[in-house]
Amino acid sequence: MLEKFFKLNEHGTDVKTEILAGITTFMTMAYILAVNPNILAEAGMDHGAVFTATALASLIGTLFMALFANYPFALAPGMGLNAYFAYTVVLSMGYSWQMALTAVFIEGIIFIVLSLTNVREAIFNAIPMNLKAAVSVGIGLFIAFIGLQNAKIVISGSTLVQLFSLDEYNRINGVSGSMNDLGITVLLAVIGILITGILVIRNVKGNILWGILITWLMGIVCQFAGVYVPNPELGFYSLLPDFSNGLSIPSLAPVFCKIDFSGIFSLKFVVVIFAFLFVDMFDTIGTLIGVSSKANMLDENGKLPNIKGALMADAVGTTAGALLGTSTTTTFVESASGVSEGGRTGLTAVTTAILFGLSLFLSPIFLAIPSFATAPALVVVGFYMLTNVVNINFNDLAEAIPCYICILAMPFFYSISEGISMGVISYVVLNLVTGKAKEKKISLLMYVLAILFVLKYIFL
Repeated sequence: MLEKFFKLNEHGTDVKTEILAGITTFMTMAYILAVNPNILAEAGMDHGAVFTATALASLIGTLFMALFANYPFALAPGMGLNAYFAYTVVLSMGYSWQMALTAVFIEGIIFIVLSLTNVREAIFNAIPMNLKAAVSVGIGLFIAFIGLQNAKIVISGSTLVQLFSLDEYNRINGVSGSMNDLGITVLLAVIGILITGILVIRNVKGNILWGILITWLMGIVCQFAGVYVPNPELGFYSLLPDFSNGLSIPSLAPVFCKIDFSGIFSLKFVVVIFAFLFVDMFDTIGTLIGVSSKANMLDENGKLPNIKGALMADAVGTTAGALLGTSTTTTFVESASGVSEGGRTGLTAVTTAILFGLSLFLSPIFLAIPSFATAPALVVVGFYMLTNVVNINFNDLAEAIPCYICILAMPFFYSISEGISMGVISYVVLNLVTGKAKEKKISLLMYVLAILFVLKYIFL
């Protein structure tokens, strides 16, 4: 039955590989179950209810990806979008979290319409092949940068970013971390990267997943030995699952269907909707480009077969997530970890979705996975995606320079969508000014996108 539905042989995979890939994807995404409730709680939302909404939105969105597109991509409330929701829309602009959820809900409805009318698919197909490869490389650097930051291997400093230093971290953040909390986790993350690298070189099946589990296990051993001492004030908690409250699922009632349409007709609110729409659209397109490029899913014309189903899953996931009570649900770039493990079909996504469902009952286990244990996985996945740089034609400078700008922008601007914006604008401008536009057969949609991106920077 699984073969018939997911066409495993056609995609050169098997049930074992798909399940292992799904577990790996989940393990690299599990942090969202802890991070998203903490961020949205800042906006006044109930922490436990948001946890439940996060798990359910991830389950539903990822399941839709499997059913609509048969792709190994997973969805969850997006990082960056949740911060925009809480810190900008609610805390800075003064909207209630109910109004912010309404903006996300309307964005999802617009996405469904755009997906049905092929607009999002046309945007995906309009981006040149070289630029698609550059997006994949840029995402790789971005993922690696996030991993290094999560593990505190890279911290802010007098040079903007720098290698971890206990004294410098304490000085800048005004805390009193020690080697028994902050320092040992950084060391464990570095060791975890090396261990994962060794597993990759040795071609051990499930190397990324094993890297996460071994790093986490080393942390637990250090805790038992007294080398790692939990310090909740600095955000360093026990690495052991806490079952003191049993296996009860937090109630969804405080945030379920709490949307508020009272102020949707103001110009300011339209800007909020557009911001959600813009970031989600191009983060999703960027992720689909990057991950599908790595999995060799693009056809000879650089198109992703059945992309409409993938985009529809993203749109429906966002709409459902807003009703459940969480910020924008989007395709996660961490899906690349499962793809790197061999995931090629929706069975990978189904596995990830099931684990999100199980996380509701076994939340103490999943919430115990620390960021320093998932960081090595992100760094190594970044390497996998970086290898796509060989697919960029550096002999044609009119192609190479926009790709270079796109790659640089993603980690330095800390945004996939900004990287795409810079890549599209520079591609159109450089080819137009140098007289290569006609030769490249740049599509009308690329010109439209470039103009829209420029207008975004002027007016938003």
